[in-house]
Amino acid sequence: MHLSSLKNMERFRDKYLGNQIEGNINIVDLGSTEMGACYRPIFNNPKWNYNGFDLEPGPNVDIVLKHPYDWSEIQNNSVDVFISGQVLEHVEYFWLTALEISRVLKPGGLACLIAPSSGPEHRYPVDCWRFYPDGMRTFAKLARLHCVEVYTNWEDTSDPGSDLWHDTVLVVRKPVRSLIKSVGVYVLQRIQLRMMSVAML
Repeated sequence: MHLSSLKNMERFRDKYLGNQIEGNINIVDLGSTEMGACYRPIFNNPKWNYNGFDLEPGPNVDIVLKHPYDWSEIQNNSVDVFISGQVLEHVEYFWLTALEISRVLKPGGLACLIAPSSGPEHRYPVDCWRFYPDGMRTFAKLARLHCVEVYTNWEDTSDPGSDLWHDTVLVVRKPVRSLIKSVGVYVLQRIQLRMMSVAML
């Protein structure tokens, strides 16, 4: 994992979680396998519960997901903070991932997603996408999540490992809805997930 990705995640922590330092929060890291570095040290707080999720066992993986787009291991409305970096470009059907993020986040919960806007092909096992701010806004819109902030690291930093990728960062918040509207959105998104999953067959 390159340096700018770590710095972007540190910025997210400092800007959005600073007032929750003393609170108990549940943090999920999707695609958490450590490859040179990982986000776990950034969220090292005794009152924060960090869990790394991935599709295969490995370093910094606490829970192995059985299915890439149906995370039965994570309960509805159970996650305070959802993070993921350098993963979305490897997700074939990232719109299904967007729906699952929406499902697992608590009302008012935050997500920070980091993905490259450029860089060479790096299959793991596939390399499908690059993301600009408008693409990330559309990701949030599809998931019915409020876009809090989105930006791309366009400027060079003199770190070749970071400047190669020019990461785009998305911060979203799950709206607090009435019970009726929450149930309606949940049902609609489950229908969307099933219909789009069938279309993949």
